[in-house]
Amino acid sequence: MGGVGERERVTGGPTTDAPAAGDGSASGNGSASGDGSALGDGSAAHAHGSDFLQLDADAAPPGGKADWLVGQLRRAMADGRLTVGSRLPPTRVLAAELRVSRGVVAEAYRRLTEDGRVEGRRRGGTVVVAVSTASVPPSVPPAGAAPPGALFLGTPGADVFDALRAAPCRVDFTPGRPDLTAFPRSAWLRAERAVLGELSAEHLGYGDPRGAPELRRAVAGWLARGRGIRVEPDEVLVVAGTAQALTLLHPVLRADGIDAVAVEDPGSLGTRQHLEHGGLAAPPVPVDEDGVRVDALRATGARAVLLTPAHQFPTGVVTSGERRRELLRWAADGGLIIEDDYDAEHRYDRPPVPALRAFLDDRVCYLGSVSKLLAPALRIGWAVPPRRHREALVDAKRFTDLGNAVLPQLVLARLMESGGLERHLRLLRGRHRRRRDAMIHALTGRLPGAVVHGAAAGLHLTVTYAPDVPDTELAAAALARGVKVQPLSWHRQRPGRPGLVLGYAATPAGVIPDGVASIGEALRELS
Repeated sequence: MGGVGERERVTGGPTTDAPAAGDGSASGNGSASGDGSALGDGSAAHAHGSDFLQLDADAAPPGGKADWLVGQLRRAMADGRLTVGSRLPPTRVLAAELRVSRGVVAEAYRRLTEDGRVEGRRRGGTVVVAVSTASVPPSVPPAGAAPPGALFLGTPGADVFDALRAAPCRVDFTPGRPDLTAFPRSAWLRAERAVLGELSAEHLGYGDPRGAPELRRAVAGWLARGRGIRVEPDEVLVVAGTAQALTLLHPVLRADGIDAVAVEDPGSLGTRQHLEHGGLAAPPVPVDEDGVRVDALRATGARAVLLTPAHQFPTGVVTSGERRRELLRWAADGGLIIEDDYDAEHRYDRPPVPALRAFLDDRVCYLGSVSKLLAPALRIGWAVPPRRHREALVDAKRFTDLGNAVLPQLVLARLMESGGLERHLRLLRGRHRRRRDAMIHALTGRLPGAVVHGAAAGLHLTVTYAPDVPDTELAAAALARGVKVQPLSWHRQRPGRPGLVLGYAATPAGVIPDGVASIGEALRELS
């Protein structure tokens, strides 16, 4: 069985999760109360109501107006009148319509912010980012459609992640999902305006297939500061994410006589599928509390291995110093390490560890991206290959797409070099830590005896549990309750203990307990 390290009994405490909600300057869908005729008494002077949700402050108990308003807004989120993305009226507008103090409305918004249901966005106002799930009925699939739980039956196919992504849910714990609501829109727009203001006509033509020189220079600096990797800009190849980097590598590896790339077990199902689709075998290598077992790696006979050493997916194990030395000795004997540094920036309770590429540049192909740091939609990543593979990879990139779109590269370079990306990372670390703590606290109460793995870093937790319930059945039962998770067995090739892989980065802290409670209910029913 693939070992699961960094074991901790679930601990932690309740937390809050978002900055204080702002007013914004736009009124959203709130409006003036009108002339009061809808009240039936024809008296506007006594109307304490708002067109927004038809709120009537006269219904509030004396001394409890903030409690009343919080309850009304939560109810509207639960029954669908307020959906994710809805904008609440500014505090001054709603307070005037209800004829209550502005402090009453501000206090109600503050509580909803702490619950993770709304978020202040300055000029964007106060926006609903998560709805209460307790009263929302499960989504009904279209007639003739397979039930959502059917995707957990049998061996997962190539489209399993697409199907899971499309499945309706109330709470989404899919691992690897960054908090897309945190995308630094203002900083990105400022950088984009600055880039466009300085952009020459020459930059609007075809770019260098290796990537814009400005971004390659910025990435080299980013890797030196954050990952201990010292490279020249010309050693960096800009790609459309790690997935494309692997696609470009497939023929390069085969041309070098490599027909198998060993993978961690447990390890990413998606990565394994990607390698196999490219015609490469993916023999499993067990992972223990120190990382991938190098003796087992040697036994596979594979000349290449794909690793996530900074934060192993999905167990969260950090490859130990001794194991790193063993890996580097294996590579020095003629092996190739493909280092997927997918979320190394997201660490909370442990010091940083340098990338393997920092120690053995001619035997490590380093891969990174901004998918977990900014957004997958940008499709920007980078590869730092060994010298002997660099020219072939550049050719593969050239004949695939002539290079990534130049404008987003220039904007990202501006963010990196201005310090904007590092400021964004610091914000994310605080937010993710609070959400992680909320999930651990919820697991303590709802899944007693469960063991959490990999809590010190990343965007997800792996949880193993005592009952002898197949994790695919538990995942299907959770989805039937509106909670989306991934079974640990999806990411195994060898038998092992059942568990779930739970992403927390994209879920507000106030929503997490309800999702975990649904998982606990499903597990108790199946046990």
